[in-house]
Amino acid sequence: MYGNTKEEVFVTSLIRDYYRAQKGITTDRIAEREFGAGTFERKIAYRHLHFRNDEEFSRFLIDKAPAYVSYSVAYYRRPDARPMPNKGWIGAELVFDLDATDMHLKCQDVHGRSWICENCLSSVRSETVKLIEEFLIPDFGFLEKELEINFSGNRGYHVHVKKESLLQLSGSARKQISDYISGNGLNPEKLFPTMGKRGTKLIGPRPEDKGWGGKIARNLITSIERGEESLESIGIDRATARNLYKKRALISMGIKNGNWDMVYIKNKAEFWKKILVSQAIAQSDRIDKNVTKDPTHLIRMPGTIHGETGLASKKISSLSELSEFDPMSEAIAFTSGELDIFPNKSIEFQMAGMTFSITESKKITLPVYAGVYLALKGLASIYIT
Repeated sequence: MYGNTKEEVFVTSLIRDYYRAQKGITTDRIAEREFGAGTFERKIAYRHLHFRNDEEFSRFLIDKAPAYVSYSVAYYRRPDARPMPNKGWIGAELVFDLDATDMHLKCQDVHGRSWICENCLSSVRSETVKLIEEFLIPDFGFLEKELEINFSGNRGYHVHVKKESLLQLSGSARKQISDYISGNGLNPEKLFPTMGKRGTKLIGPRPEDKGWGGKIARNLITSIERGEESLESIGIDRATARNLYKKRALISMGIKNGNWDMVYIKNKAEFWKKILVSQAIAQSDRIDKNVTKDPTHLIRMPGTIHGETGLASKKISSLSELSEFDPMSEAIAFTSGELDIFPNKSIEFQMAGMTFSITESKKITLPVYAGVYLALKGLASIYIT
């Protein structure tokens, strides 16, 4: 698990020092979980690891200083047994994984998918808040205290539902939950009972309705009020968007009363059906469905280092904390010292409240956390004498 190059050996020593200084990196029911560890090349190079208690786990972190540490969302009677059926599956948490790279953001067309900018971090944080506030709490009735929110250490967040009654959910049941949140299989005719019927007023959901109907009504009103560009972003052509925006007060009033027919639109049934589908995708395609439906998945261990950034996976205590969370300041692990690096790309970024303007091929001295971040992202080499 140790690094092979001089750079990897150097970063590994930082990781080991971090684990020596940390106390309390643990999880509930640690003896019933499977663990995995990774190198800088592979996030999970070894799995089927088992620790009987916190002390064993702490010794492992210090001795091996792995670049990545993951743990199972499942609990087992024999976590280190193999193959998987021999582990004695007890149950698994319901987990949601949100990653900025899955969000198709415009900024990614500029800086690529491997880099993460302020807009990426802000967008995925907002989607995580939306998942909790618009789905998990109102639609499924989960309590905030039953949710564990973790920053992944890189590009996103993990939300664990810690509820005993959910542990036995099958993979198919977990997929149904994911499908609902993603709007997969959403039937417009159920939300618009008069859709497709000639000569009838288009009756649809109101903002106060529960479930997807209310979400769609609220989202369309918000899009109308924000302007034409917002309407175009959900699939409405420019001319129709302009017409809807001009009559926004009338349309919003109609939707609030369940009347979606306050403006003339050609082929209205097909038009609104298309808008429903586009809104469902726009609101909820951010969740890695494979993680949610897999009751044996390994996921980043809170408190451990992420080998692509040098940041720590961070447990977030509440929704209010999540709303203000800045990972580029609050998840910094290597807090002392400076480092000389050779950037291979000119770039500007922020960490710890500071803006760093980096020029390609020009040696520069940075705080260790910033230099390691660039090196692990493949944007610089560490100067080691």
